[in-house]
Amino acid sequence: MKSETLSFDTANGATSAYVAIPDAPTQKAVIVVQEYWGLNDHIKDIAGRYADEGFIAIAPDLYRGKLATKAEDASKLMRALKIEDGLDTIDNSVKTARSKYDLSHFGITGFCMGGTFALRAACELEGFSAAAPFYGDIPEEEVLKTLTTPTIFVSATKDGWINTDKIAALEDAAERYELPIHSVKYEADHAFFNNTRTDVYDETAARDAWALVTGFFSDKL
Repeated sequence: MKSETLSFDTANGATSAYVAIPDAPTQKAVIVVQEYWGLNDHIKDIAGRYADEGFIAIAPDLYRGKLATKAEDASKLMRALKIEDGLDTIDNSVKTARSKYDLSHFGITGFCMGGTFALRAACELEGFSAAAPFYGDIPEEEVLKTLTTPTIFVSATKDGWINTDKIAALEDAAERYELPIHSVKYEADHAFFNNTRTDVYDETAARDAWALVTGFFSDKL
């Protein structure tokens, strides 16, 4: 596996993405969308793990170089990021990577804030064959009902943000509109996949979710 930086333009200025490239050639890619901390080493590590599974992994920098290590600062960065700006960055990362790496199929995943953008991108952007958002917020119903991308939505039953009421509403909308969403719930807390956060990391849930999602992408891409 090797890594490199992919630079590209967006409507609100230039940014880049961290790209992890597997040893064997592939036309399959996974977009990995950051948590509210920014494009940090944890997200780059996840990208590397996708590369180890045989995918080109592309993690676009939605904050254009800014990082946070404190929750208060991360919240400020997240609130300052407009949905339209984040989606445009994701869209341009896909277009640039498709051309540079000769890619044919894209999946998208993300965690926390990145889960919000992953689900929204699957609804609003073209070009995704599969989506696997982790404990992100649910878009309004007018957006959600347009979803045609096969999606696994991963949530945590102890999550105070993406709580059981939100998940129930997602599942209700999926049933009413016959959306291609498979809801998977773990007995864990928000951010349970983040192995750098010992306060919430759940190894059993994280391993199971990883096997589920990588298998899903292998099947759909």
